[in-house]
Amino acid sequence: MIWRKLLAPLAAMYWVGSGLRNIFYSIGMFPSKKFDKAVIVVGNLNTGGTGKSPHTLYLLNFLRQEFKVGMLSRGYGRKTKGFQIANYESNARTIGDEPMQVFNRFKNRVVVAVGEDRISALKEIFRLFRLDVVVLDDAYQHRRLKTDFNLLLTTFDDPYHKDWPLPMGNLREPIAGASRASAVIVTKCQPDLSMEDKIKFRKDLRLKNHQHIFFSSIIYNDEVISLHQNLSVADLKDYNVILVTGIANDKDFLSFAKNHCASVQPMHYPDHYNFSPEDIKQIDEAYANLPEPRLILTTEKDYMRLRSEHRIVQKLYYLPIQIEIDNPIQFQKLVKDYVQKY
Repeated sequence: MIWRKLLAPLAAMYWVGSGLRNIFYSIGMFPSKKFDKAVIVVGNLNTGGTGKSPHTLYLLNFLRQEFKVGMLSRGYGRKTKGFQIANYESNARTIGDEPMQVFNRFKNRVVVAVGEDRISALKEIFRLFRLDVVVLDDAYQHRRLKTDFNLLLTTFDDPYHKDWPLPMGNLREPIAGASRASAVIVTKCQPDLSMEDKIKFRKDLRLKNHQHIFFSSIIYNDEVISLHQNLSVADLKDYNVILVTGIANDKDFLSFAKNHCASVQPMHYPDHYNFSPEDIKQIDEAYANLPEPRLILTTEKDYMRLRSEHRIVQKLYYLPIQIEIDNPIQFQKLVKDYVQKY
């Protein structure tokens, strides 16, 4: 957008500031903490929408089959403070929507914790549980923590090497920060992405020889899920849908809904949005104006916040997603080899 070019001076200042911060951490001028346990950081250079949640779930799912695993998040959007362990009394307000999504998937098979101070929270989770590895969600810029395994995500359609620092673009730090990545996953790819495209993408990212690159695509569940029943995605062709999203990038989800539903009325909200009673009323009224058959559809992450809304929960469905990585055996071996070093 043209107006963003007017922000170039501010972007230059941000670039210098964040770049100097990285340099000071790299040379040891700013202190950082390294743990004697395996810690995996998942993150991105830009402000969101790369698919951290499904990739974190993917990591946790295969790691938990061989290791004792924990997941630590800030718990963005929660109404509480301090360190907390997720349990069956937790909800999105107490631990945040993403940690709640993880706990909802794995229950006690993965230790899920939240804490604003990542260093203190890591000390506490390792003190309380005999864990082999902890996965940190959205901690790529948390330079106070020093780890040997950083997993960097970037989308195929909007890669970081074509972006600019805030506020002119969406980068949280200069693209030189990608050098800290152990591996890069290019997300939201078409399943039939050619080898030529993959080779070109690696070249465009200018990765170092030791850095690995993988490509992932989204796999949609074949059913949408509600409190009272599941509904086949194939049957959505007959349904008129209110599509409620509060995620950073809902383009793919909206496209999926339009391709599978009779009609779609999108209602988009900011990422991690805290729905007010007035918002719920508007969603319910929009639903009431649709012809039958009808339903409200949302993402699994948004469902963690909306399922406590009694006015709409009986009409509310969510669509789980998974990711598929192009070289899963190689990727999983890379991660497991790192964990086994400890």
